[in-house]
Parts: sequence; C-alpha cells; structure tokens
Amino acid sequence: MPTIRLTMAQALVKYLAAQRIEIDGERVPLVNGCFAIFGHGNVAGIGEALYECRDSFPTYRAHNEQGMAHAAIAYAKAHFRRRLMAVTTSIGPGATNLVTAAALAHVNRLPVLLLPGDVFVSRAPDPVLQQVESDADGSLSANDCFKPVSRYFDRIVRPEQLLAALPKAIAILTDPAQCGPVTLALPQDVQTEAYDYPTGFFEESLIRIRVQPAARDELIDAAQAIRQAKRPIVISGGGVLYARATEALRTFAETFGVPVCETQAGKSALPWDHPLQVGPVGVTGSAAANELAREADLVVAVGTRLQDFTTGSHSLFPQAKLLSINVNGLDAIKQRGQALVADARWSLVALTGTLSGEPVDDGPDDALISGRKGARDIAGGWRADTRWTQRARQLAHAWRETVHAVTSPRELPRGKLPYDAEVIGAVQRSADSTGEDIVVCAAGTLPAELHKLWRTGFPGGYHMEYGYSCMGYEVAGGLGVKMARPDKEVIVMVGDGSYLMMNSELATSVMLGQKLIVVILDNRGYGCINRLQQNCGGAPFNNMLKDCLTGSQGLPDIDFARHAQSLGAIAERVPNIAGLEEALVRARAADRSYVVVINTDDTRTTAEGGCWWEVAVPEVSERPQVKAAREAYEAALRVPRS
Repeated sequence: MPTIRLTMAQALVKYLAAQRIEIDGERVPLVNGCFAIFGHGNVAGIGEALYECRDSFPTYRAHNEQGMAHAAIAYAKAHFRRRLMAVTTSIGPGATNLVTAAALAHVNRLPVLLLPGDVFVSRAPDPVLQQVESDADGSLSANDCFKPVSRYFDRIVRPEQLLAALPKAIAILTDPAQCGPVTLALPQDVQTEAYDYPTGFFEESLIRIRVQPAARDELIDAAQAIRQAKRPIVISGGGVLYARATEALRTFAETFGVPVCETQAGKSALPWDHPLQVGPVGVTGSAAANELAREADLVVAVGTRLQDFTTGSHSLFPQAKLLSINVNGLDAIKQRGQALVADARWSLVALTGTLSGEPVDDGPDDALISGRKGARDIAGGWRADTRWTQRARQLAHAWRETVHAVTSPRELPRGKLPYDAEVIGAVQRSADSTGEDIVVCAAGTLPAELHKLWRTGFPGGYHMEYGYSCMGYEVAGGLGVKMARPDKEVIVMVGDGSYLMMNSELATSVMLGQKLIVVILDNRGYGCINRLQQNCGGAPFNNMLKDCLTGSQGLPDIDFARHAQSLGAIAERVPNIAGLEEALVRARAADRSYVVVINTDDTRTTAEGGCWWEVAVPEVSERPQVKAAREAYEAALRVPRS
C-alpha cells in the first residue's frame, strides 16, 4: 500500500481539505478553511501545516477565540449545516475561550470543528505555560472542559489515531441527528510527530447528507393523528431549514389548510406574507400564533426541540395532542409527544402523499409506505376544518397589519426616544427595495422584537442565535453569515451591552473585506434584564448603568461610533429615526463595514403577542413588590401545563 510521510498536523489539514459536498450540482469543499489564533501550543505544528495549504485551504486570522468560533458556527448555519469551518487555538485561555462557543453550537445543533492545542503527551516539560494541572488525574487538561459540550471529543495522542478519529468527526459533523461541535484536542508534541499514512486516506471524498426515513408504522400513526384533527397547527423549527423542507412545508400547509407558526430557528421557512403564515409562537410570539396554539387540537412540531420560549414553559398548548417530527429521537419524544423520527422534508412529503391518498414519490422507502395496507384507509381528501383555516388566514392578516402599524414611522414627543420596533421598521424600510437582506441578532430585547416584527421572504433571511441566547454572538455571527452569503447585505442588530461584550470581529470583517452593516441600539445598559428584574418584584439594580456601583469618576461616556472607527469601520451616531434612515443609505453605499448608533428607550416593548414564561420568584422577601410577584407566580403555576 503506498504511503506518504506527514506530521499529524499535516495529515489533519490534508484530510480536511479533501472532503467535498455537492450543493446545487456543484462539488465544493465541505470544510471551507480554518479560523486561527496561534500560540505556543499550535503555531509550530498545525500553524506550519496550514501555511503549506494556504492556497487550497484558507486560514483566517481573528481577534478573539470565542468570536472566531461564533463566526464559524454562523457560517455553518447560513449554509443550513452543509458546509462548515475549523477553528484552532493554543493550549490555555485560547482553548477555554472556545468552550462557550462549543456550548452554543451544541445547543443549536450546529457543526464546528474545534482544534485546540493541548499539553505534551510526553509530559517531559510539564507543567508547561498555560497548563491546568489536576492533583487527582494526571491525564486531565483544560480541554476536558469540552467533553460535556461536544458531540464528539477525542485527544489525539498518536499520529495514526487520525485514521480513526477524522472519519468519526466528519460523520458527526454531517449527521442530521447528531450534528454539533466536534473537539479534537491536539497535544503540541504529537502535532509535529510524523507517520507513514496511506495515500488513499487523502483522496477526495464526497460526503452525502443522510436523509432518514420514518419507520412505516410511525408514519401511519402520524397520519392517523393528523386525520383525527380538526384544528391543527404546525410549529416550524430550524430542522425545516436544515432539511431544505421549506417547499414541502408550503405544500403541506396549502394542501390541507394548516396554519404555520415558527420558532426563532425556524423563522423564514415560509415567507412573511404567506396567507397561512401566522407568525412566531411562544413567549416572543404573535397574537395570531399564540391564540391558535391555545385552541388547536393538534400541534405538529417539525424540527424543533420545543424549548421553553416556544411552549411558554409548557403552558401554551396543554389541550392539544402533540406530534413531533424530528430526526433526533430524543427531541421527538419531548413533552410526551407522539414521535415521528425522520427527516423533516421526507416526513412532510410522505404525509402529504399519504393524507392525499396519492403515491409518495420522494424518499428511499416510499413505495412501501404508500402501498402498505392501512395507508389508503386513512387517506382520501382530509383537510383541516375550513372554519379553522379561514380563521387562521384572518388572524395572520390582522397580525401583518399589527406589524405594519407598530413599525411604521411616527412623530415622537419631544425628548422621547424610539424603541426597538421603530428601529426595526426603519431598517426594514431600507431593505424593501430588494427584500434580500439577512438580519443577524442573538440576545437581549431585540430577539423578541425581531421574532415578532422582522419580515423576510426567503429561507435564511433571518439569522437568530437564541438556543443559547449568547450575548456577543452578533458581530462575529454576522461575519460568518457574510462569508457564507457574500451576495447578501448582512445587517447586524445589537444592543450596547452585547456589543461591549464582544466586538473585535468587526476589525476582522474590515481586514477580510467582508462588509457588515451594524446597527447598535444604545439603551445604556441591560434593558431586557432590567425589565425582567422589576417584573419579578426586584428593584432596578446592576443592569442599567445608572443603577450600578461606580467610582469617583461616575459613569463612562462611551462613544460607540468612535470605537467602531478605531476598529477600521465607518461609523456615525444618529439623533433619531429619520437620521437612521439617511445613515442606512450611506451604509449600503459604503465599501466596508458601517456602524450606525442610535439611542433607544429601555422601557418600551411591543405589547402585542407573547405569553407566560416561567422565571422563579423568591419565596421569602421583605419587599412587598417581591411578595406580589411571588403570588402571581404561584397563581401561574396552578394553570394546567402539558
């Protein structure tokens, strides 16, 4: 067998560069390069290997390890999990800076390959710089922190272990059910050690995303559950987008008159103006979606893990039967739902055919499904109750009218600041000429407002990281989205608190020529949590800057525009909504990242929509506000939950 002698790091990069995936008939790299911040634990080994392949496997220099991992994660999400990036860091803080990003990817089921350096396997120079030592276990390093937040973890202690570890890593990264972060810890001495690898290991390999069909009995049971329903509603989750099931969802909804609502991850699966698109569901949901969810007799949850914001902490639809379609079996059985464990697109196509009494022509087991005894017995012209469908259309139209009213320009009283919805309206109007912008956000007040109010007409036009609600994702995530979708205008909307947490990849966007439009909404603190604090009976404390402990110099006078300019972006602060709209024209015409800062009201939010969310309130307190909030909390707990 022919072999080639390579260091472990060279073999790693060469293998990654050989992986291909077919998208729209074109073979493209599965792993589109590596974000890297070098240190003593990776510069000599993997750094040299990346240099050798820099023309075919690009390396992107970033400014913060967590930020570059967020960018890599956003890149994968923008590609609907069909392409991804690697990330490499040194041994100590560089590695542990990736842990938050790994947790984010794990929660959101998004692929990223993490390649942190590790301490010497030989242990000859131990303890090395940045080494975390354990008195109880000599084999531990800081990288063991990745184990609970990785879908697959391995420590490569011999060069030949790559022969087993890399195929496993790629399999997890491209598995719809197990998709998530993979961590390969790379001891710095092993990175530089050589081995005679078989040349066939590095031949170009075409990766195919597995489409998982359902068990036939589960499909028949799912069809029976739907046929028994008169008032069904679909909750569209991120799995609809990842499975490329948007057209199958549209066909299902239109064929049977079923209204569709959406999670944060599933928003954009149906265009905002589709007659059966009733908007977001749950705590940040529309009045239309939540009203229908409370009255539905069947909830068909497609590709969602049903987190508490979606279900109103399990209070939103306790009266309904739940059918969960999910490629991940554990997600499918949540909330005691009836499970259909299968790919979202395959399931929707199969159910459409079965319920219509027509042969299913998509999927590996279709002939068996459509022809199985019993399938025809439950088929033949089923539709949702026509009154239910008509009511859904009316509520959807009314919600669209509400969105228009809330986001339309208006004269504010002198001295009154705009709030998030009015800013969103201005940004939306600036996009109406094309309708092709991608909005990026992550945490704070904005996710609720954007979930309700942002209008997008194409899959992926809404990019929200809300599974982990990670402050600081926004700018870095915007960079990853722009790298994945360079043909789109990427608009990052971020609060001042989140911007302060992590903004360094704004400089990376300038360095790489990946233009972003960043709108900073400055409400001078953590306005979202300040309101939550008071809703729970708490006094305003440690959230808004004015309510924080300060030194003799008082509050800092933060100039976000000048800060952004110092990172290489063009930036300006505007006084009002009219100024914002004018600035957005300049931003769209600019040749590099452009930041617009506007002061906003921290007290106002969109009252329409929403539902209860469980946040525990102290049982004992001297403050009457807390006691009152506790009484309201206990009353809410007495309401039936699923």
